[in-house]
Amino acid sequence: MRIAARGLVVRYGARAALAGLDCDFVSGELVGLIGPNGAGKTTLLWVLADLQRADAGEARYDGLSAQRLGRQALARRVAYLAQSGQSHWPLRVDHVVALGRLPHRRPFSPPSAADRAAVEAALSATEVAELRDRPIGTLSGGERARALLARALAVEAEMLLADEPVAALDPLHQLRAMALLRTAARQGTGVVVVLHDLTLATRFCDRLIVLAEGRIVADGPPAALSDAVLAEAYGVTALRGEHDGEPFVVPWRAAVPNPRD
Repeated sequence: MRIAARGLVVRYGARAALAGLDCDFVSGELVGLIGPNGAGKTTLLWVLADLQRADAGEARYDGLSAQRLGRQALARRVAYLAQSGQSHWPLRVDHVVALGRLPHRRPFSPPSAADRAAVEAALSATEVAELRDRPIGTLSGGERARALLARALAVEAEMLLADEPVAALDPLHQLRAMALLRTAARQGTGVVVVLHDLTLATRFCDRLIVLAEGRIVADGPPAALSDAVLAEAYGVTALRGEHDGEPFVVPWRAAVPNPRD
């Protein structure tokens, strides 16, 4: 699948959250959306998931508009994971994960063998199978985040849009979640993930799109995250290195010292 966004503009009052954005996403690639707070990352995911209409421009899915593709087909082909990590119903974990299969089912029809298999695979992959009988409201923040990631994976969509899926996780589960997303991409799923951890972004992602003030500052492999890009987007300098053949970037200090310091 290819999602092509052209000329995306989204305004919140006088502020442009997206200012004429052009970008492409394809199946089989893990793309990290990075940038400072308020850069437009979440807004871009909303537009790509057809949860928000752009004031100008549009996203197309294999050349089709969302309206032409149809909401049911879009829900099967594009999965979205919000950053809130909330669940508003007192459902068991396995029932929450099973919600990911709704786009594949007819109304009031029982789950098929394929539905059950997808749910079990997602529970196992995110290490929440042992929590399956627990009400989701009784889980810790990190456990709930993994359960909601399982729900998104259960869709078995061609494209997964994930907004800060590792923010609530401890370091071990951050690494496992990023490895899981990378494996999904290697198996053919397109993954677009919003991240704030530059080390995880540069280590796991195939491509990074750096946003700042609703515009793309850089779009390319992790090596494109240059000192100039970090200074422009974040206002920081960084330490760089490589371990086991994988790069990492650690934000170190402000690019321009605060005169009050």
